[in-house]
Amino acid sequence: MALEVKVLDYGDIELESSFLVLARDCGRTRRVPVYGFLILGGQYPIVVDTGYRDNAIMETLGMRGLQFHENMIERQLANHGVKMSDVRYVLHTHLHIDHAGKDDHFSMNTTVVINRRELEYSVSGLMHPQYPKPDIMHLVERLHTPGALRLEDLEISGPIELIPGVYLEAAGAHTEGSMNVHVDTAEGRATLCGDVIYDFNDQIINPIHTFGPEEYQPTGNHGGSKRNEKAQVRKLMYSGAKFLLPVHDKPALIENGQVVGRLDMAIPGPVTQSVPRRDWFPM
Repeated sequence: MALEVKVLDYGDIELESSFLVLARDCGRTRRVPVYGFLILGGQYPIVVDTGYRDNAIMETLGMRGLQFHENMIERQLANHGVKMSDVRYVLHTHLHIDHAGKDDHFSMNTTVVINRRELEYSVSGLMHPQYPKPDIMHLVERLHTPGALRLEDLEISGPIELIPGVYLEAAGAHTEGSMNVHVDTAEGRATLCGDVIYDFNDQIINPIHTFGPEEYQPTGNHGGSKRNEKAQVRKLMYSGAKFLLPVHDKPALIENGQVVGRLDMAIPGPVTQSVPRRDWFPM
């Protein structure tokens, strides 16, 4: 059976626009979704990212959480006939406040999988307070519970196959330990790319303050160099993935390094919006 990806809706957050895309609409408040993902079709369900702990915790970053009863992870899984106890692995693209807030809802029999460098980075203080104490302390508890936490060294090992059709690879952007999750579906590879991309339109399709083809605009929230952020976005666009799924924007259909369509809440699934190809070179 081919794998498929369901998008889980964990609610929204309101934040300052240039936090998402560098120098974009400074001072304007934007509301964006927070998604997670459910991989189905394998021996057991897999969850990728778990959203934020509660609305109050987002206030520590000066943001507003908009999470309601229907956004609870238990209800989102139930929409697809999955119980919390059915989930074998919880994977994390990274451990920021809006990605790892519900790990403690899963029993220690569910293994959380992260890149080891991300756990190191989370306690370094370099992006404090984006790694809140209750989330990280729970992972420390898992570290001392056999089988509850699995650490990968993706920068050294290269990509690894977690189960048939699901691959983990160091993202090389956003945070030092971020990872991409590749899922082979019946319609091609879907890459769950965390926060390496926040916004397809403002970073890739119609970026401002850029000067030429594929000079993508980086996010306003990253731990490395702008040059590296641009390069890792370009790597994703030419990775061979047919679909890219970030956490704060709807999935995109990719062809020859361009966004040509947008999808909704499932991969495979129908294209809900076509995107014209951009011609950077005037005649």
